Amino acid sequence: MRLAILSDIHGNLLALEAVLADLKTRSVDSTVNLGDCVTSPLWPRETLELLDTLDLPTVRGNHDRWIAERTPPQMTKSMQFTFASLSLEQIARLGALPSTLQLGHDVLAVHGTPEDDNEYLLEEIADGRLANATRSTIDRRLGGRSDSLILCGHSHYQHAAHGSANRLVVNPGSVGLPFEQPVPRGPVRRPPWAEYALVSVRQGRVSIDLRRTRIPIEALFESVAKSGMPYPERWIRDWTCP
Repeated sequence: MRLAILSDIHGNLLALEAVLADLKTRSVDSTVNLGDCVTSPLWPRETLELLDTLDLPTVRGNHDRWIAERTPPQMTKSMQFTFASLSLEQIARLGALPSTLQLGHDVLAVHGTPEDDNEYLLEEIADGRLANATRSTIDRRLGGRSDSLILCGHSHYQHAAHGSANRLVVNPGSVGLPFEQPVPRGPVRRPPWAEYALVSVRQGRVSIDLRRTRIPIEALFESVAKSGMPYPERWIRDWTCP
């Protein structure tokens, strides 16, 4: 079995298209989406329409849940932009996505942790930065789950780690909003690439390919400037890094 793992697309249509183009050169049996599909003010409707054509097994992320649960006065300006871009039926479908997915008998897909879509699984915050969680913390967040392969997103931090009992956890990073470095607070610096992962399971052995593929950054800047989204200058600034 060879899986392609996508997560945290956040409405970045150009990044999703770049990943899908890269995937055409790979041989995969299935592709799974770990959620946070369209929020953030990039291309919410267009991204969701493309995802609809793919019909991927998809986990509900915290942003997918928030866009369905909250009213516009409770939303940030970015989320209000997303809300206004989607139909009520599209918003309801995002909210109805499953919080976890069982992929075969021994592979679990979640957004954050099995119990909380807004909690990191592999990371913790130390001095305002993301740091790797200890194995005991990972075990506690996994609870009683015995799956040997757990797929998670949420942190936008591309890496993998082991829990006890030979449980392997893989975070594919973020398709649409990667961090140049894992800093959840303060100024953001975004690299001009999209992240995803390939995970192969053959005769009980697991191999991981954490991939990055370039996105057309000048086209992204041009679209952002014309989009009418809130804070376009900030988005362009965030992606302007060495």
